[in-house]
Amino acid sequence: MDKIHVINPTDETSSPVLRSAASFREEERTGERERETERERKREKERESATMTLIPRTNLRRITLGASDIEVTNVCLGTMTWGVQNTEEEAFEQLDYAIKERGVNFIDTAELYPVPSSSPLWVAGNTEKIIGKWIGKNKALRKELIVATKVAGFIQQSDIPKMRTEPPGTEKMSTRLDRKSILAACDASLRRLQTDYIDVYQLHWPDRYIPLFGACEYDRRKERDGKFAPIEFEETVLALKELLDAGKIKSYGLSNETSYGVCEFVRTADKLGVPRPVSIQNSFCLLHRSYETELAETCAPSHHNISLLPWTPLAGGALSGKYLNGAKPKKARFTEFPAFQDRYINEASQVATKKYAEIAEKAGMSLTTMSLAWCATRQYVGSTIIGATTMEQLKEDIDAFEPGIILSEETLRAIDDVHMQCRDPCIRNY
Repeated sequence: MDKIHVINPTDETSSPVLRSAASFREEERTGERERETERERKREKERESATMTLIPRTNLRRITLGASDIEVTNVCLGTMTWGVQNTEEEAFEQLDYAIKERGVNFIDTAELYPVPSSSPLWVAGNTEKIIGKWIGKNKALRKELIVATKVAGFIQQSDIPKMRTEPPGTEKMSTRLDRKSILAACDASLRRLQTDYIDVYQLHWPDRYIPLFGACEYDRRKERDGKFAPIEFEETVLALKELLDAGKIKSYGLSNETSYGVCEFVRTADKLGVPRPVSIQNSFCLLHRSYETELAETCAPSHHNISLLPWTPLAGGALSGKYLNGAKPKKARFTEFPAFQDRYINEASQVATKKYAEIAEKAGMSLTTMSLAWCATRQYVGSTIIGATTMEQLKEDIDAFEPGIILSEETLRAIDDVHMQCRDPCIRNY
């Protein structure tokens, strides 16, 4: 009788076939371990890469805008003089210094810039083009930069829309915050900035009537209807949603807005399932502190959680003190363009500025430093937007945000005393 060889199914060495299968499985396990090791190496490299930064981490404090994950330095490089008061070469020098040497990671611009539009050199979008050329030369820095720009609010007739097409158009048109305008303006900004996305896309001023740029009294007779009736909040928010969904913008913000506008944008965003605005860019300085009343409450983290980005913290340069006693320094804004934002050098503003200069002298610092450092002390301020036409100005501006610059309680009380005596002197009732 033939012997029957019984194969133990658990004995992989008892059969050549099973031995071959076992070897294959072992090779598979070994290969998977090697692949997992390689994957871990890659993950480690990615982690190392994430911690390696090209923009230096300096002493500048970083804050998060609103409820977003966008982290910015507490000083932002403003750009609105680039193309009128500053050349492209000078703008590049400012960008190189602020970003590569001082660690500023935040740039603010607008499709309207440069300003003023009364200058014969003005062409809407030229500032974005300058920034775009610099980004094109520094592509590796883009992922670490926070780039903010703005779409223009209502103007009945403007040259701005002409610059949204390539080649530019020939006729003036209205600037609005409707879907078509927002999408066209964003695409034009992306093209000029030489980037695939904008980190913070801001509505430069409302589509509806409100008192703007120095005016403070709401006059309902100026409300518009008919052809120029305000665009509905819902249309504006849905257009921003399209840009968010397409990845063209990472977040959006408001500018020159009121508490009513903030609340309506938040309400509409919540209704439509769209993220809320992360920032509000409004005028704020020692000569104009109206934000700190009801708007500060509206935008507080405990309410709508929207970070203030103060524009003109030096009141167009007036809070450097260089215009005191009738001085007209060469190449300065109010010397070259005496009607542009001249509210900051009116008689009442000059009186207040002189008092602030005396406080700064007593504190042992320049008026520029004190004015900017004061902004940094405000709990509702996120990043303060500085602007400079010379490198000396830029260095002094950024220095004001260093941790070593501290305003004493005595200095802060003295500032408040002047404010109570000369409350918002740059504001007018028309």
